[in-house]
Amino acid sequence: MVQPAWQDPVLLAPETAPVPEYGTGSLADLLPTLVAGQGVPGFEARIPELAPADRNCVFLIDGLGWEQIKAHPDEAPFLHSLLPTSRGGTGRPVTSGFPSTTATSLASVGTGLTPGEHGLPGYTVRNPDTDALMNQLRWKPWTSLEAWQPYPTVFELADAAGVRTAQVSAPDFEQTPLTKVALSGGSFLGRLTGEDRMDLAAERLAAGDRSLVYTYYSEVDGQGHRFGVDSDAWRGQLMYVDGLARRLAEQLPPRSALYITADHGMIDIPFDEQSRIDFDEDWELSAGVALLGGEGRARHVYAVPGAQADVLTVWREVLGEQFWVAGRDEAIAAGWFGPHIDERVYGRIGDVVAAAHDDVVITASVKEPNESAMVGMHGSLTPVEQLVPLLEVRS
Repeated sequence: MVQPAWQDPVLLAPETAPVPEYGTGSLADLLPTLVAGQGVPGFEARIPELAPADRNCVFLIDGLGWEQIKAHPDEAPFLHSLLPTSRGGTGRPVTSGFPSTTATSLASVGTGLTPGEHGLPGYTVRNPDTDALMNQLRWKPWTSLEAWQPYPTVFELADAAGVRTAQVSAPDFEQTPLTKVALSGGSFLGRLTGEDRMDLAAERLAAGDRSLVYTYYSEVDGQGHRFGVDSDAWRGQLMYVDGLARRLAEQLPPRSALYITADHGMIDIPFDEQSRIDFDEDWELSAGVALLGGEGRARHVYAVPGAQADVLTVWREVLGEQFWVAGRDEAIAAGWFGPHIDERVYGRIGDVVAAAHDDVVITASVKEPNESAMVGMHGSLTPVEQLVPLLEVRS
């Protein structure tokens, strides 16, 4: 409905954004629930719908959200057939955290902590010690791993408690900082092909009376970014990964539970001026901004000293009908990053945080040319981005 010219626009209040189900049904709650069922000390079952199993396998498909599986029964017949099994047979999804992006989600999965605790609250965020942007996916510029994310992973704690633990992924990921801070513990086994990963995951699952195996596939996300989730290239990847999931499910050893999930969903954004707002060409949005972090649909905005209130006012006035725009403390109070924010994490969160409500992104054509050229995007709190599957197969 178009507002009459004499009426003020309706701005989206931060507290109206759909908050992830931290504590009962988010990605951060998955591994703690699984290892609690395996008797690992210090953990409790947070997702009450999940029944314990001696052997647990998590297959994370990067970029394959709940809505994408629902919309593609022909390309993903096996995954689609498992939708009723999601979240312990309730047929419901779980949520990523905020932002719904890979670095944040993988850290939540591996540590069992919320973004406000593990400290990877975005694609790029300010390092308060240097006042420079830190890319947490590529880990640039180099930053001390222990200082940035000091907590042990669930894999490390499970391995120490006698659970046979392994990660099966692409060999290139073994030594990445993100793997070390988010997914380390037990054995890392690198395999190039998806088929080899599925076969080895099943083999490692059978190797212990109690076992925890994590495996990963990235190219659904990759093709979505390059060509969009409405492309033949993306559909081809979906068909391929559907076969991988079936292959793994058919090899489960006895007393096993396989959980197929994702780190986020994805949405295609049109290439027009209404859908893509270029920060580098917009004098209003850039005024008073020292650093632009995050990504197109989930921005962390860092103001020059003394300009925080003015930047928040302008961003809310310009974008508030299309984005949930919050000051740092407002976003924290609304629960976007979880119920608790560690002191070391507070300054990494933007002075202003903007999460897309509509099909729109804030690009930065000069500073972020590669990211700005992507077709498929994610990061915000909308269902298409935040809702992820928790499909289950048991043996």
